[in-house]
Amino acid sequence: MTAVTRQAPVTTQAAVLGSPISHSLSPALHRAAYRALGLRGWSYEAHEVLAGELARFVRALGPQWAGLSLTMPLKEAAFEVADEVSDLARDVGAINTLVRRPDGGWNGDNTDVYGVTAALREAGRAQVGCALVLGSGATARSAVAALARLGCAKVIFAVRSGARQETLDQAGRAGLAVEVVALGRLADSLAEAQVVVSTLPAEALTGVAPSGTLLPVGSLRSDHLLLDVVYTGWPTPLALAFQSAGASTVSGLEMLVHQAAEQVHLMTGLRPPVDQMRAAGLAVMGSR
Repeated sequence: MTAVTRQAPVTTQAAVLGSPISHSLSPALHRAAYRALGLRGWSYEAHEVLAGELARFVRALGPQWAGLSLTMPLKEAAFEVADEVSDLARDVGAINTLVRRPDGGWNGDNTDVYGVTAALREAGRAQVGCALVLGSGATARSAVAALARLGCAKVIFAVRSGARQETLDQAGRAGLAVEVVALGRLADSLAEAQVVVSTLPAEALTGVAPSGTLLPVGSLRSDHLLLDVVYTGWPTPLALAFQSAGASTVSGLEMLVHQAAEQVHLMTGLRPPVDQMRAAGLAVMGSR
């Protein structure tokens, strides 16, 4: 007689919300953490939710829900549903995590900052003097908060048009000296910056400067480090440019894995094994 394997009944639920969401690696990462931690009654799914639908979605959740991961376009809309917001999430103006409170409400937090910090430290940059950040949106603010934790004294924003004022204000509150340059002239800042964090989509750099002038030969050094938040289609054209100069690169997968691990910690109270989560993410990426 063939033995029947019975799955543990689901007693606790969590999910990632956003739009589009079908590409998300979060289910693979969180499920890997649950398996490693022995949380057999936990489930984690992905749900397509627009910003205007978030409040209704959250109100409909039962007491079995422990937490939610939020991606675009929900990181700012989440302020409307969180009953309490961490100082960090309020400072960067972005909530990517909602955790159920004992009273049934929701705590809003930000683990993107943790993800960037951990990824840079893992790459050997526990101290950063000056950094170049491409973009000035919500992810850039998380990057700035992470850089401030690593002792950064100056941040240079490279943007296509004007930098967002709330991002400049946040960098100022963190005590960083601030400079803004045109995205097409980012090479001018590479002599001063040791770390580059790109918060832009891979295609955002297309056409911003004549061929060969965005990162001309000699503008990159082997001691430069690029953290590109993009993790699909790796290495990105920007990463290839750094690698061809002998510089180090870090995929956005590292940031994603570390921020997900911190989400698991906030939702379960347990520290998951990052290596197993990373392996699960790589396996999914390799199958696509």
